Amino acid sequence: MSRSNIPEKLARLGYAARGTVYLIVGGLALVAATGSGGRATDSKGALQDVLEAPFGALLLAIIATGLLCFAAWRLAQGLLDADRLGRERQALIRRAAYGGSAVIYVGLAFTAVSILLGHRTGSGDESARDWTATLLSQPFGPWLVAAVASAIALGGFAIARRGWTDRFDRLALSPAARNWAVRIGRLGFFARAAIFLIVSWFLMAAALHANSSEARGLAGALKSLQQQPYGWALLGATALGLFAFGAFQFITAAYRRLDARSTSDALAKIEAGVQEAVGKDGRRSGQPMTDD
Repeated sequence: MSRSNIPEKLARLGYAARGTVYLIVGGLALVAATGSGGRATDSKGALQDVLEAPFGALLLAIIATGLLCFAAWRLAQGLLDADRLGRERQALIRRAAYGGSAVIYVGLAFTAVSILLGHRTGSGDESARDWTATLLSQPFGPWLVAAVASAIALGGFAIARRGWTDRFDRLALSPAARNWAVRIGRLGFFARAAIFLIVSWFLMAAALHANSSEARGLAGALKSLQQQPYGWALLGATALGLFAFGAFQFITAAYRRLDARSTSDALAKIEAGVQEAVGKDGRRSGQPMTDD
């Protein structure tokens, strides 16, 4: 595949932007765990820290662009099957997860733009409490929150399973380098899985007690680890894992084999799919198909 493939380059920029966010979140939490300052923060806090750095506005603009690119790549993986996963049940579940990830990173990109424009954005914990309160106010609200908590827990188990079983064969590395990359990746995936499960635990508590104030986001999950016995060790291990996940994103950006189609190929596939769907509708309705 030509290195001039624009979608491929945008996907690599997206992985790098995602890695930057996780490096900041993990790095700050790791410093907090050692008692040298720092704090447990989330993705929004990481983006705010970028703005306060030298040339922060430029860096944040690049990261926002990268996050949008990553969201577009996730859509390509989910809708266009850029990774050639197929249509078996497990593949469709994974592709659906990519679609959900795209929505999340679009939101994070717009958060970066809002910070860049000087608008106030609430923390992840505040957002978690707000939407939990909204769900709790609906009919069967606690059940809705419990369902979301269960879905997040399942996502955590899926991430842990991938970290344990995935051989990361798409990385174009030598065997020795791949071994190190796999170890870094697995540590990162396990840390992310732990965060998902902790967030799910707090949401389930919010559902059981019908109390939105018990909901937590990423920052709240990290702080809860710090408050446990030997919290410095728990927070340090998780922070190291998140930092490793960020580093793994940069490895992915540099060495992942991407099957991204060129823009013209992607548009052609979309057009072919639309024509096929229209053709099926026309055949079902018994109407002849004509070219306009």
